[in-house]
Amino acid sequence: MNRRIFLCTAAAGFRTIARAQSASVPDAIRNLRPMTAGIQPITGDERRARIEKARKLMRENKIGAVLMEGGSSTFYFTGSRSDGVCVLPLRGEMIWLTPVTGEGKYKAIANALKDSGVATGKVGIEERVHFDIVDGVSKLAPALEFVSADPVTAGCRVIKSPAEIALMQRANDITIAAYRAALSSLKEGMTQRELSANIGAAYQALGVQGEAMASFGKYTAFPHGSIEPQKLQEGDFVLIDDGCRVEGYQSDVTRTVIFGKPTARQREIWALERKAQDAALAAAKPGATCESVDAAARKVITDAGFGPGYKVPGLPHRTGHGIGLDGHEWTYLVRGNRTRLQPGMCFSDEPMIAIYGEFGVRLEDCMYITEDGARTFTKQSPAIDQPFG
Repeated sequence: MNRRIFLCTAAAGFRTIARAQSASVPDAIRNLRPMTAGIQPITGDERRARIEKARKLMRENKIGAVLMEGGSSTFYFTGSRSDGVCVLPLRGEMIWLTPVTGEGKYKAIANALKDSGVATGKVGIEERVHFDIVDGVSKLAPALEFVSADPVTAGCRVIKSPAEIALMQRANDITIAAYRAALSSLKEGMTQRELSANIGAAYQALGVQGEAMASFGKYTAFPHGSIEPQKLQEGDFVLIDDGCRVEGYQSDVTRTVIFGKPTARQREIWALERKAQDAALAAAKPGATCESVDAAARKVITDAGFGPGYKVPGLPHRTGHGIGLDGHEWTYLVRGNRTRLQPGMCFSDEPMIAIYGEFGVRLEDCMYITEDGARTFTKQSPAIDQPFG
């Protein structure tokens, strides 16, 4: 029987579907069983509480209604990603408008806003609403002022509930199980696509949809991988990155492990990367700014002679991103972001050391903020040849 699995090389935005005969799937993957039993979806009561929180934020920001298109934010509030436009008014029922085209679409939205008592004043636009909707509705309802809905949508979604944390924990547990099984299949001469395929097959066996990027050797220096053909050789670093979804909630884990015996240089840089990841984790306390967490990790790397700043060799990207219903969402652990951490926020912790032409090392474990500091969903890698704690 054929299995359908996903391969991903994120740098080029390239995804393709491959087919692997079950006979070619390693035993470690074939023996996996679903890890989806006992999952508790988000309840209707919690979704209704989210709507009430959104309306509180709307009142604070003097926003009369929020427009959303089918996607993560509509799923957050309603449990649906249906196509169309959703109107969340300050008062009254939410309105779903099924897809229509042209002027009819804009007129339907303008009428829905008017029927909800929003003929003038501010209307919040969720970040993924298409420009044509704002442009079309504004021409029909010039008394409306369109503003960003981020204070409402991000204001709700950035703080995760215990139920959300539990779903993200399950997604991370499944990712570690998939990685553990797939990394046992490493062999000299295999391609990065074969490893990605094995991870995809492991996710399928574990009962979820997931994908992974894999890089070998010098290609591990590229933060989002490479589509260049790669074959695993003795002494290569192996980097795998990505995750899966459980009830819409995402995981994101990166492991960098040696294939064979590491050199002294590889040991040194791997240990430096782990030290930087530890520094970010220690700095991620309630009240700390997002940029201070980035600075803590970056200081470890620049003090060792890399960088400075975002220059390579060194850490070329932010230390972490928010995560939840989207793999990358508000807010970011990056220079210039003075947002203060609060309990319930979730981030990736993934400083990287990129040395183009040689190799790169990235360790990524997602974390959630508690009253006492940050806790990781997954155990950090203890050693260069031990990807799992």
